[in-house]
Amino acid sequence: MPLKPRTPLPSVGELVVGTITDIKDYGAYLKLDEYDNLPAFLPWSEIGARLMRNFNNLYHTGDKIVVKVIRVNKRKMQVDVSLKKVMEGEKRRKMMQFKRRTKATTLVTMVAEKIGANVDEAYNKVIWPLEDHYGDLMTALEYTVIEGPEALKQAGIPEHWIEFLYETAVKHVEVKHVKISGMIEIKSLAADGVERIKKLLTNIMKYASKKDRSVTVKVYTIGTPKYRIDLAGYDYKTLEAALSKTLKRAEKEARKLGLEFSFTRIKEK
Repeated sequence: MPLKPRTPLPSVGELVVGTITDIKDYGAYLKLDEYDNLPAFLPWSEIGARLMRNFNNLYHTGDKIVVKVIRVNKRKMQVDVSLKKVMEGEKRRKMMQFKRRTKATTLVTMVAEKIGANVDEAYNKVIWPLEDHYGDLMTALEYTVIEGPEALKQAGIPEHWIEFLYETAVKHVEVKHVKISGMIEIKSLAADGVERIKKLLTNIMKYASKKDRSVTVKVYTIGTPKYRIDLAGYDYKTLEAALSKTLKRAEKEARKLGLEFSFTRIKEK
C-alpha cells in the first residue's frame, strides 16, 4: 500500500523523505514517498558546499534522503527542496518516523487484504483515525499490543477491523521495555520497625503498579536499610509519573509509620 497523503502538496518548511530518481549537473530530481511519488527538485545550491563536491559519490539513484520543502507552486504542482537546511538530528528522527509509518501501513495493508477492504477504506477507517487519536500509526499499534482491542475501539475503528488488527499487531509489532531505578533508604527505631518497613515496601509496589497496569515493579534489598526499586514499562513518561506518585504516597505513609524515608535516583549506565 502506498503512503497516501492527506493533502496533495507538502507545506513549506516540512521535512519529507524523497527517493532520488536522477542526478544532473544542476541538481537532483526526487519523488516524494509520502506524497504519492510527487516529483521534487533539489537545486545544486541547496545541497551545501560540503556535500556538493562529493554528492555523486555519497548518493545514487534509488537512495532515500530527508529534505526540507523550500518552495511550493500549487498551480504547477511543483516542489523544490533543500538538503543543506536539514540538521543531522532531524534526518535521523524523520527517517525513523518514515520507516515506522511504512511498516505500520504495510501491516494495515495485510489486514485490508484479509477482510477485502480497499486502500481508501484502510486510510479513512483505520490509518487516519489511529493517527489522529495516537499521534502516529505505529504508536497506535504498539498501544494495541499493550492494551488489547480496547485501544482500537477508543479510536473509533470499525468492529470488523478490530480482531484482525489486534492479531496482526501482536504478531508483528515489538514493544520495547524501558526501565528507571532508584534506591530507597528506610530506618526505624521502633520495636516493631521491621514489620513497619515491610508494610511500607509492600505498599510501594502497589502504588507504583496501580497507576498504570503496563508498569511492573520490583523492590529488593541491597543491604538493610537500603532497598532498590525498579520500574519497567513501555515509555519513560509513564514510568516517571508512576514513580513521582509512588514517592509522594510513600513519604506520607512513612511519616505515619514513624519511619525515616529517603530516595536517591540510580542513573543507568
